[in-house]
Amino acid sequence: MAAATHWAAAATAMGVLERGGTAFDAAVAGAFVLHVTEPHLNGPGGDLAAIFATADDPTPRVLDGQGPAPAGASAAAYLAEGLDRVPGSGALAAAIPGAVDAWFLLLRDHGTWEVGDVLAPAIGYARDGVPAVPRLASTIGTVAGLFREHWPTSAALWLPGGRAPRAGDVVRNPEWADTLDRLVAAAQGPDREARVDAVRTVWGEGFVAQAAAAACRTPHRHSSGTDHAGVLTVADTAGYRARVCDAVVGGFRGRRIAKTPAWGQGPALLAALAVLDGFDDADLDPAGDPGAHLVLEAVKLAHADREAWFGESADLLDVADLLAPGYVAERRALIGDVASPDLRPGRLGGRDPVLAGLAVAGAGDAAATADGTIGEPTVTLAGETKGDTCHLDVVDRAGNIVSATPSGGWLQSSPTIPGLGFALGTRLQMTWLQEGLPSTLTPGRKPRTTLTPTLVLDDDGPVTALGTPGGDQQDQWQLLYLLRTLVGGYDPQQAIDAPALHTTSSPSSFWPRGRVPAGAVVEDRLPAAVVDGLERRGHRVTRSGPWSLGRLSAVGIDRARGLRWAAANPRGMQGYAVGR
Repeated sequence: MAAATHWAAAATAMGVLERGGTAFDAAVAGAFVLHVTEPHLNGPGGDLAAIFATADDPTPRVLDGQGPAPAGASAAAYLAEGLDRVPGSGALAAAIPGAVDAWFLLLRDHGTWEVGDVLAPAIGYARDGVPAVPRLASTIGTVAGLFREHWPTSAALWLPGGRAPRAGDVVRNPEWADTLDRLVAAAQGPDREARVDAVRTVWGEGFVAQAAAAACRTPHRHSSGTDHAGVLTVADTAGYRARVCDAVVGGFRGRRIAKTPAWGQGPALLAALAVLDGFDDADLDPAGDPGAHLVLEAVKLAHADREAWFGESADLLDVADLLAPGYVAERRALIGDVASPDLRPGRLGGRDPVLAGLAVAGAGDAAATADGTIGEPTVTLAGETKGDTCHLDVVDRAGNIVSATPSGGWLQSSPTIPGLGFALGTRLQMTWLQEGLPSTLTPGRKPRTTLTPTLVLDDDGPVTALGTPGGDQQDQWQLLYLLRTLVGGYDPQQAIDAPALHTTSSPSSFWPRGRVPAGAVVEDRLPAAVVDGLERRGHRVTRSGPWSLGRLSAVGIDRARGLRWAAANPRGMQGYAVGR
């Protein structure tokens, strides 16, 4: 089974499975197709987080494709540029690209196919073209002025004939097809593993790295409204390799939930589930009262701890402290009948929490309001993107399973790199320029990413792989899915289809880092009585469209019936689930 946010990726993955490939071969092939079909949501210059388990070992493992800050990216250096926060677009926001190296690592260690075989579908789509989905067309249209005035290399690629494509127009990227062809040609060596590693070396040290570093040296417009050169160098990319690490695992209603470590926001979902695990089943319906209120308040508490404690440093957070029964009980006791507008991180490991000053002061920021109104975050005229991502899940007949959330490197992130056909990412916007925080911009340290795929396990191993785009909303929408399937008795597709909601009271992870105290966004299919009840409790409710929040997909294993299953999001009529 395969499910993804774009039909071509799911269909590609399924085609690999039907030709004998593993779930890992299928995921890699589908992921490279996503670079072509959803370039406004992810790209080769971006990042990746995935969780997987093999048929031979049910232990959940994390594929860490989140690159760290380059050596030249420090809070002091950016403050010296006249900035007060990392921009939301432009090469100063670029972490070391991690997604491509991570996919090749997965292919090398757990796949069976050759590089040329897994890249062939993406090469075909890039060279021959793919119909532009509506969001791709509208994104290019939004930033067309920026491209024409400031980013000519992007205009040359995305504005053929001088205009933005319309939905349904065939969009091609021949430079990326050529780049992929050159990577395939580099796959030389005595065995498959050596051939994959040869490609990784060319990516990190060869023509790709050299072109990216050269492009960075040209000053260009950032979302700050000022021009800057980037700081990424060949030494940065040559010194980076993706890795596999242990997942962080929590519990809820007899299931184990596997997430990324605290360099991602994944442990916040575990914290929210731990708090909600203390309530009765009858109170946990997200489409009821008090369930909707409890969900919003539990997430706010988890996100407050995310802001104070999460980051890439071994001495910052022990997730066991976050999930300790005593601490969880203290957090649960903070939930009252009225919506809290405050950031309320807890005291962990004997230390007092510290929040970024801008996170506290950013109340009511217009960008946060826009995030809430749209539901899935969007793109501004200056090119900054608030949470747009894609997702892919695959499970094969043997039981290999993977949940992957690739993101970043959006076409609107920074100028297109000449000769390569893609842009660098902007993940460093999730760091702060204030010193002494777990997410302070620091050379060699990962930004605290929002990418947060999920595996659900029972006593015998994985049963579900799921995830969604959506920035700060990713774990919020997955929380709804888990409550509905593990408590409410929904089947996977019913859970994905059900009306969604999320809080905007937490600081946005995206530039300019605003929030709406006590803010909540709901699909207006949520019962009117529940929405009215949220407002009476003090939530500042924004009613979104009826099918506007979340783009979940999922696959799983039904051992009792000997079946695989898949489910995909109907919103936007673009997601796709397929299997046989």
